[in-house]
Amino acid sequence: MNRLLFIFSVALLTLCSCFDNKSKDTVTVVADSVAVGDSLPTDTLEEIIAETPMPVAADELFDDFIFNFAANRKLQMKRIHFPLDVQTGERHEKLDKSAWKMENFFMHQGYYTLLFNDEKQMELGQDTSVSRGIIEKIYFSDHRVKQYYFARERGSWMLQRIVNKSIDEMPDASFLTFYHQFSTDSVFQVGSLSSTVQFTGPDPDDDFSEMEGVITPDTWPAFAPELPTDMIYNIVYGEEQKGDNVKIFVIRGIANGFEVELTFKRQGDKWKLTKLST
Repeated sequence: MNRLLFIFSVALLTLCSCFDNKSKDTVTVVADSVAVGDSLPTDTLEEIIAETPMPVAADELFDDFIFNFAANRKLQMKRIHFPLDVQTGERHEKLDKSAWKMENFFMHQGYYTLLFNDEKQMELGQDTSVSRGIIEKIYFSDHRVKQYYFARERGSWMLQRIVNKSIDEMPDASFLTFYHQFSTDSVFQVGSLSSTVQFTGPDPDDDFSEMEGVITPDTWPAFAPELPTDMIYNIVYGEEQKGDNVKIFVIRGIANGFEVELTFKRQGDKWKLTKLST
């Protein structure tokens, strides 16, 4: 179970302990039915979070803090250094509290995306020693990235600054440019598959088992996941990542346990999909 799903479940249990079993089943069905592209009942979710004081333990992990920050307006206003430094190129502006608009990040879409260089980086989301984090909003439509820099100060996460830059300035510029075409061009997508793509997924005949196999270009349409195209998020745990020849692209549901991992490797000057896990 991912951390955001865990926190959501704890909030429900805390506030809804008087629900009968039928009510609990209803909540579970709603959460489990959400997939990529669907919307969560965000108004209800945000009300639950806003009405529940953030536990001290939520400052230990960046994921836990961001979940609360994105849904609780009062908490958000307390955790921003105003006037906030906003950098675009060489220009710096100061944003006053009165000009700030509530930032919900990925809460309204019910899922978020992550980009890693290897499986070891994936474990940093559960590392309590991480004291810096960056939320990246990557806009393919106008080729830009908006980065929100957070740091833990005296035990509390704070938003310190925002940086706007071009995708071309990103360490992963090559992969991001590739991903956009991969997600929008079906012909290019098939041409960007390795000769065989390793596949791991749930066994349709056994809910408690997984099946493994290989996907070839001719069978890809039956396995191809729905991918976000216009804009994606990324969360950097710790220092900003450097470019690499391997990228693991993750789509993770907020309150439904949904997760897809696509592993790409750069072969020469081309990126190829080598593994799909669902």
